[in-house]
Amino acid sequence: MTECNIKGRVHSFETFGLVDGPGVRYVAFLQGCNMRCKYCHNPETWTHKGGDEMTPQELFNKMWRYKGYWGKNGGITISGGEPLLQIDFVTEVFRIAKEHNVHTALDTSGQPFSASPEYLEKFDRLIQYTALVLLDLKEIDDAKHKSLTGFTNSNILEMARYLSDHNIKMWIRHVLVPGLTDDDEGLKELNSFIKSLKTVDRVEVLPYHTLGAEKSAELNRVQRQFPVPDAAACETAEQTLRMLGLPVTSGRAQKKEDKK
Repeated sequence: MTECNIKGRVHSFETFGLVDGPGVRYVAFLQGCNMRCKYCHNPETWTHKGGDEMTPQELFNKMWRYKGYWGKNGGITISGGEPLLQIDFVTEVFRIAKEHNVHTALDTSGQPFSASPEYLEKFDRLIQYTALVLLDLKEIDDAKHKSLTGFTNSNILEMARYLSDHNIKMWIRHVLVPGLTDDDEGLKELNSFIKSLKTVDRVEVLPYHTLGAEKSAELNRVQRQFPVPDAAACETAEQTLRMLGLPVTSGRAQKKEDKK
């Protein structure tokens, strides 16, 4: 598929992102996600329709206008939705970015990953142009993951190992939802899994917030509201994961209110 034939659907943009990768980032949020997380913060991105249809060059040109803000540490991040559902589009944007020496970060939950030769051929091309993967590990227990998202996590964990084996830097993210993803046993198991990976530079604990439930109401969907974790709960989770010896941070509540 040639670049001129590739088009992606972009839900929204954040021109001065400070949390989706190192430095100042231009963040593009793509349309479409298969998972149906019970606490989803961005349910408006579920549908594969809608958004602005763009070519990779059009999206990069839009991003490039903000290069003056990036300095030596910033760059671009493609998030979602689930960007791996538009893997050809993301690959081409990142290829163009690499030609311009721009740092690239992929923010993904990994659900579309497959070990099939056909998929790995595309995935290998993508990571060739990817400097950093922000991987959201929602739940380490497979049965709980299916209940939480509707999908297994076995291929997601396989993707994490694949990235590690191919020396791709990762930041691991985990959304802390009281009564859902905060149990001590699960955090310790997550700790053990992350410890088995060779290329994790950072672990982020992201506290749940209720914005997704508010958005669902606007979309005439019902989403259960969970308790918002307090500082003590976040600190307990961070201490459990800090046993890795990696930098563990209490990332921001995942609000995207400043998307444009």
